[in-house]
Amino acid sequence: MAKVKVLKMDGASAGEIELKDEIFGIKINEYAVYETIKNYLANQRQGTQSAKTRSEVRGGGAKPFRQKGTGRARQGSSVAPNHVGGGIVFAPKPRDYSYTIPKKVKRLALKSALTSKVADGEIIVIDKLQFDAPKTKDMVTFLGKVNAEKKSLIVTADKEDTVIKSAANIPGVGTTQVGTLNVYDILNHTSFIVTKDAISKIEEVYS
Repeated sequence: MAKVKVLKMDGASAGEIELKDEIFGIKINEYAVYETIKNYLANQRQGTQSAKTRSEVRGGGAKPFRQKGTGRARQGSSVAPNHVGGGIVFAPKPRDYSYTIPKKVKRLALKSALTSKVADGEIIVIDKLQFDAPKTKDMVTFLGKVNAEKKSLIVTADKEDTVIKSAANIPGVGTTQVGTLNVYDILNHTSFIVTKDAISKIEEVYS
């Protein structure tokens, strides 16, 4: 089992914690990570794009000009795609981009992402993370004392409103809970800040 230092909010040492190898020490599966991130991004797409085809563009009831004698190519409608203001060929329409992938692939990808954070030394375990009131200044001070990078993800066991609100106005800093943890957020942030309680819950859920 890998051992990681546990820090207090002021950056002082609070001992060590052992991380389970079946979650934080597996062989990284890059394919599972790739498929999971691709699925996550596809599911975030709104799919609201829309353009009009020639049948939906207003007008086009009469020929733009007579068939013969003008020296121009014959035209049957002013809403044809070759006319300015005409319809769009193969116009994009609203669609659903979401799809599902096997749960086993998602779990493998999440474990691979967590393992990579431990292997790269980008995990910061906090003994207890709690603020008396939501203050951005207190969060900035905390991040500085634990040597967190500009792009940091803070993970708590359950929803902590003071933590969420304190980090809301800091660019690059995100917050999440164990129940909503995903591979994209883990890898999209450099520092992975997680509480001891969250570690216990992750090991309980994904063991």
